[in-house]
Amino acid sequence: MRQAAPEKKPLGLYIHIPFCKRKCAYCDFYSLAGAEGRMDDYADALCAHLTEQAAYLTGYRVDTVYFGGGAPSYLGAKRLEKILRTVFKRFGVAKDAEITLEANPDSAGDRRELKRLRKAGFNRLSLGMQSADGAELEEIGRIHTPEQTAAAVEAARKAGFDNLSLDLIYGLPHQTGERWMENLTAAADLSPEHLSCYGLKVEEGTPLYLRRDTADLPGDEAQAEMYLRTVEVLSRRGYAQYEISNFARPGRESRHNLKYWTLGEYAGFGPGAHSDLGGVRYAYARDLEGYIRGVRAGAPMLSEREAIPPMDRDTEWVMLGLRTVRGLDPREFENRFRRRFSCFAPLLDQCARAGYAVETEGRWHLTPEGFLVSNQIIGRMLELLAEDKRRRAEAAARGDFRVQLD
Repeated sequence: MRQAAPEKKPLGLYIHIPFCKRKCAYCDFYSLAGAEGRMDDYADALCAHLTEQAAYLTGYRVDTVYFGGGAPSYLGAKRLEKILRTVFKRFGVAKDAEITLEANPDSAGDRRELKRLRKAGFNRLSLGMQSADGAELEEIGRIHTPEQTAAAVEAARKAGFDNLSLDLIYGLPHQTGERWMENLTAAADLSPEHLSCYGLKVEEGTPLYLRRDTADLPGDEAQAEMYLRTVEVLSRRGYAQYEISNFARPGRESRHNLKYWTLGEYAGFGPGAHSDLGGVRYAYARDLEGYIRGVRAGAPMLSEREAIPPMDRDTEWVMLGLRTVRGLDPREFENRFRRRFSCFAPLLDQCARAGYAVETEGRWHLTPEGFLVSNQIIGRMLELLAEDKRRRAEAAARGDFRVQLD
């Protein structure tokens, strides 16, 4: 009797496109303006690297592909088609795979280009709207206009994209709560299936960081109010919150991003791309020329690599799980890590009394108010986890197995 072939494991692919027309004032991602002359060589390097790595990943089935950046749409439909065609040719790709392209509105308004991309296999478009106010867009260095966002949405629909996401940022310079609500309403009125709403973070080394003291940035309390209003308004508009910053209509959550928050496996390609694959986390150096050279000549490209045993994933499981509305399942924790969840009980009960957490059908998750202080809650959860590990290690050293089994 012929033995059934082992079931292939799901895998996400992240493909970094590090090109953009102009760096935004707040951007800390690895991206390059003025490097258009390297686009062809980079596309060739990506295809070669994908081909090489696919030979080692035959036990996986790709169910999500995400082209991020930078501004992937700036690479042009021809090059994007070539890269995606390589993915289809070299990897086992699920028929219902989610294939996302990030795009800036200024480079995503051509319906013919979008139709070409849709035909090539892209089925989800994520537009970097950021604001519906022209002055705010100029303030943060965006080169598109609100009108271009609306035109890009219309072009995407006519091109056949029925899964559309919009990115927004709140807490921009000079932004009031009223202005943010106008932006949010404008985005929801475009009827995307998904919305990502991020609070502005002023990262060191960015142009905005250099003028942070004079940029008239909303304070923490103002940002918190914007966030709570966002959850309330989007809920009324039919968008359920499923992660701190992400909202979707039913069944339209980002399947690729959920891999990051649920410890799924993914392989990244391109400078600055991260991977979590086969129990190893690794990242490629943020160096376009180094990446191209590394693929061509087999030179070292990694900037970091760490093997993480399955039983040591408990801290990640707690930290990432608390970012989602799905939250933490005590039974899953105990089965996966062979340890009791009870060490967290006093803190979670305290959070529940304060309105920061709630237990629903046996799972613990943070409330919108809890998400606002999630860093503090997660930090304390990880401290409790470390204390429990230390206590058990000391008990094992004494030969006291009662503590190990409590």
